[in-house]
Amino acid sequence: MTKSHWPLYEVFIRSKQGLAHRHVGSVHAADDQMALENARDAYTRRGEGSSIWVVRSENLVATQPEDRESFFDPSDDKIYRHPTFYTIPDGIKNM
Repeated sequence: MTKSHWPLYEVFIRSKQGLAHRHVGSVHAADDQMALENARDAYTRRGEGSSIWVVRSENLVATQPEDRESFFDPSDDKIYRHPTFYTIPDGIKNM
């Protein structure tokens, strides 16, 4: 496999324990281990990460903008799914 044919991986970094991973970019790599190392080298140079996820771009599945109404609207009538009536204690961070 030549470098020009290496698969594309999407990179997700968690900056601190307890926070969610967020997408930070992409890397090309020959295999999963190389993708992790490339992601570390490219996106955590200043020690800002506590966890890295990499996933081949070809394995991601996403909704399409035109499917928004049919895909997300059925949950609008279930108010218990929206935490608007909960109070968050003062000592809780990153919620």
